[in-house]
Amino acid sequence: MGNDQRHQIAVSVKTRYLVEQSDESANHFVFAYTITIRNTGSAAAQLISRHWLITDANGQVQEVRGKGVVGAQPVVRPGESHEYTSGTAIATPVGTMRGTYQMVAEDGTHFDAEIPEFTLSVPRVLH
Repeated sequence: MGNDQRHQIAVSVKTRYLVEQSDESANHFVFAYTITIRNTGSAAAQLISRHWLITDANGQVQEVRGKGVVGAQPVVRPGESHEYTSGTAIATPVGTMRGTYQMVAEDGTHFDAEIPEFTLSVPRVLH
């Protein structure tokens, strides 16, 4: 099922450290991430739900499941993309996120779109 050319979703991510929302002395590090979901297949697909694994540098894992993304369940047509920004907080200056989006194609096929692992990292200021 996973090799079907009709059901191909490419996910890319940009991250940003939100210094103004973070409290380093309280081990509260907040990051924004902007995700672009591009349909590289030949069938329109709707993003139904998401499943995230967020891991901090201590190995603490937060598992997040939910409907849609930022309150939407976008339909992404072939060659089009959907972009959104969300955020997360972890207890260490560095962590990782990875996961899947649960998709339903217009032909009724359910499939997962892989979200490749990406790093959350507080930028270090060089003097």
